[in-house]
Amino acid sequence: MDKRVTFKGLWLPLLLVLPQIVITAVFFFYPAGQAIWQSLYIPDPFGLSMKFVGLGNFEYLLGDPYYRASFLTTAVFSVLVTVVSMGVALWLAVLADRLIKGSGTYRTLLIWPYAVAPAVAGVLWLFMFNTRVGVVTWYLGVLGYDWNHVLNDNEAMGLVVIASAWGRISYNFLFFLAGLQSIPRSVIEAAAIDGARFWTRFRTIVFPLLSPTTFFLLVVNVVYAFFETFGVIHTITSGGPQQATTILVYKVYADGFVGQDLGSSAAQSVILLAIVSVLTIIQFRFVERRVHY
Repeated sequence: MDKRVTFKGLWLPLLLVLPQIVITAVFFFYPAGQAIWQSLYIPDPFGLSMKFVGLGNFEYLLGDPYYRASFLTTAVFSVLVTVVSMGVALWLAVLADRLIKGSGTYRTLLIWPYAVAPAVAGVLWLFMFNTRVGVVTWYLGVLGYDWNHVLNDNEAMGLVVIASAWGRISYNFLFFLAGLQSIPRSVIEAAAIDGARFWTRFRTIVFPLLSPTTFFLLVVNVVYAFFETFGVIHTITSGGPQQATTILVYKVYADGFVGQDLGSSAAQSVILLAIVSVLTIIQFRFVERRVHY
């Protein structure tokens, strides 16, 4: 039976949540409001004057072929990062769940990459795939493959996908392993007694029971690919070559801080805010439905 905490007055609960309200207002609502306000203007690079254009920045973005191309790049990048990170994490979680001896050591080693910041992860993978001194590049050259992500679009995309997914595998692994360990062993043992092989048990019993965890990680990883991979892309490719790895969040930086087009950059931030809001609502609706069921 859940024990509910009740307050006699209104001031104490407000005082307890006040720090969180202040942090949310300062670091979320105020910047979001500033972005919405700036998206309606075209300021000069020095911030000395502003011209009201209404929805002109949004109309310009929707007609810009480079911005539309960044949507496609972001979609491809997000799908690849999500599939690679979740697929590898699920495979490792299944292996760790079946492992008996030394399971704690293996789990600790698999969790370590999550502590590496995206920018640091990008630098590590950049060193390994450096076109001159990279150890992986050298081995690929021995095998007869000339690796050069600086000039090749597909290689650049593949490198940032691998670097981004590598840092996310540990996070997904934790949730998948927790989900696997929460499945009743009696159900799996009963299926094994009935003659179901491992793949059949996984496809018909284990994976369906992991559906809430899978959907949660799907939304979280898409949001991660949209926003938290800036450091990886900035350190490895800087959006190149030929803007082949310029995703939406990096284009906000490139247009705002490099191109000094602050109005367009603010409008792009508003669009990104709308996208992540939709993803959050979808995730909330799914969790709410699971709770009711």
